[in-house]
Amino acid sequence: MGKAGRVLKAVLEQYNISQVKLADRLGVGRSNVYRWANEVRDPTSETVIAIIKALGEINPDAATEFSRRYMGPDPEKD
Repeated sequence: MGKAGRVLKAVLEQYNISQVKLADRLGVGRSNVYRWANEVRDPTSETVIAIIKALGEINPDAATEFSRRYMGPDPEKD
């Protein structure tokens, strides 16, 4: 699966944001966030944008970190 899930899981843990809180902010079921964070399913590009916005409402630093890590080089691919 893709990079978004790995980055999302790390950022949620780093900033102590629950999957439930993010799901509520996104207006989706917690199972969706679980699938993304555990790399069962990749979020669409539109969903990645929504994740960044939702994280920004919860914790702007988390949104910045998600964006930085998602847009930057993937150390698992190098």
